[in-house]
Order: sequence, then C-alpha cells, then structure tokens
Amino acid sequence: MRRVGLVGIALAACVVLFSGTSRRSVGLDVPAQLADEAFWRLSHETSEPDGYFDSDNLVSNEDTFETVIPELRRIVPPGRVYLGVGPDQNFTYIAAIEPRLAFILDVRRGNLQVHLMYKALFELSADRAEFLSRLFARPVPHGVESGWSARQLLSAFAGLPPDQPLQREGFRAIVSRLQSHHHFPLAPDDVSGIGRVYNQFVSGGPELRFVSSRSGNWYPSFQDIQISTDANGVAWSYLSSEAHFQRVKTLQEANAIIPIVGNFAGPSALKAIGRYLAAHGATVGAFYTSNVERYLFQDRLWQSYVDNVSELPLTEASTFIRSCFDACSSLGQPRAVSLLDSMPTLLQDVKAGHVATYGDVLLRTRRR
Repeated sequence: MRRVGLVGIALAACVVLFSGTSRRSVGLDVPAQLADEAFWRLSHETSEPDGYFDSDNLVSNEDTFETVIPELRRIVPPGRVYLGVGPDQNFTYIAAIEPRLAFILDVRRGNLQVHLMYKALFELSADRAEFLSRLFARPVPHGVESGWSARQLLSAFAGLPPDQPLQREGFRAIVSRLQSHHHFPLAPDDVSGIGRVYNQFVSGGPELRFVSSRSGNWYPSFQDIQISTDANGVAWSYLSSEAHFQRVKTLQEANAIIPIVGNFAGPSALKAIGRYLAAHGATVGAFYTSNVERYLFQDRLWQSYVDNVSELPLTEASTFIRSCFDACSSLGQPRAVSLLDSMPTLLQDVKAGHVATYGDVLLRTRRR
C-alpha cells in the first residue's frame, strides 16, 4: 500500500510540470493543459491498490441519470471540479456542467483501464461517428450527418457486424496513443486489461450491457443510455450532439479527465485529491457517487468516507449526485432514481447525528 507521504510528494512534483493559464471565470490556479507526466503521476501515484466489486461496470445500469441535469446545471457553476465513479455516464455529467477538471475514482483498476481506453478513443476521433466506429470496430455507416441525434447515429451502427481488421487496428491505435504519444508507462496488465475491455465493446456493439453476478435483472444497453433524456425530453448525453462530444474531447486532450483507483473511504486517494484541489484554489462542483454509499454503510466504512469528503474544498454549490435503486421508485417505474444533495449540508447533518443509516441518506436527499 502506498504511503500518503509519497502521494503528497508526487502531487507537489506535478505542480512543476503543469503548463497553461487558469480559468478566468472562477479564478482557479489550475492549468488549461496538464503535461503527460503530470497526468500520469496524478493517476498512478494517487491510486490505491486494486479493489473488488462483483460487477464489470463497463456500461452503466442507470437509465435515468439525466433527469437531474437541468437542476444540476442551475446549482453548479461551470469551471469547478467534477468527481465521479464508474464508466462513461460521467462524460454526460461532464458535458452538461463543464468542469475545469475531472477525477474518476473507482475501487477497481478495471475502471481505470476503461477510462484510458476512452481517453485514447476521444483523442483519436474527430467526431461522434468516428468515435463509435473505433469503439465498436464497425465502419462508419454511409450517409451519416453531423447533426444526427444519438438515436439516429447509434441505430445506424446497430446492425453492423464487427470488422476484425478494424478491431486489430483499433487496439493498436489505442495502445500507441497511450504509450507512444503520451509516453504513459503502462504495465503489461494494464495493456492486456485495456485489450479485454475493448474486445467486449467490439463484441457487444451498441447493445453492450452491464453484467452483474446477481441474475434476474434487466439493464439498459449502451444505446439505451445514450438516447435517454431528462423528464422534459431533452437529450444530454455526451453523444447527443457534436457540441457535447467535443466538450469531453477537449478535456481529454488537455489531460483533464484523470482516472484513479481508490475507495471513497480509502486511506489516501480522495484525501490526495482534496489536497491537490486546495493547493490550486479549486473547489468541487459535483460528486457523482452512484450508489456507492450503500456499500460503505454495508462495509462499515461510512465514517471514513465522511472524513475524506470533509477534506475536499467545498462551497454552497458543491453537490452530490446519487443513484437510489428500488427504494426510491414504485412498481413499473425505473429501478434507478437519481438524486441531488448538498455536500456541505450532509457533513453538517452527519456531525449533528442526523445520519445513522443509508436510509437516512436517501430520506434526507429526497426531501430536498
């Protein structure tokens, strides 16, 4: 296990490697472009040892996470810092609230490998059609137009079989982008892990779904998630428009979406992020936790998590995005319900003794 002191040294070293100017709108001392070595140090040195979860999480199992975006955009100013967990649903939140910097923290190293794959594919792709072509190893369908909706675009790809030469070239290009272009010192296990992830996307195509060890549940496909909307029918996904896609692509090219291996209640990762943000005058805009807090209560790690969150630089606008499964919905409604919550208010309520169970978290959230 890495010592916290070493993480602090690594983060301090990153400051020297940054280049660029700060975001004028919020006065952050965060660069517009992170050097490759700075990105890798923040990702690698901040990470905790690989952990375990019983699902692969290549695709989200939440099909209602866009419903909170209009309110989230009202609360959270652009240019803050985004924290999240899991795969590419984070990109939709990022495209919507336009953070200056994003950290994707997950207990599984497999999630870091997913995000390194995505990083390379965003950078290699000029637009959404090329991105999907590379992601699924299918040729770009004839007649695709830049103004197409996500539904039109993904429907055009849905009936196409994988192309083996494209698949071989796609994996080579991903690894080359990470190793030869960025000079990231990927371990052999990371290269093979990225290969396994990529093969599953190619095999599944737009119909790729979340896989759980718990059988009997229906989960949305990649396509289902990308074509979902908020309650008013507005599409927010990062593939819903070229503008949304380009917002994420710009951050990827700036090395500003940083995957990290770590438990929310772990000894070093979230604390190190907090120290980095404080050192650069940055504050958290949004923290997407999915339903991780449920497992923190289950594993008796809730207080350690709260202690970690208390070390993050927050403002009144800092907002949790949670997913409540089953308990917050009625029969016939979606299993997952997305909820917003004030981060500083949660810390105050915990300190006052008002939050003793996961149910307390969901109840207080649903009242807001």
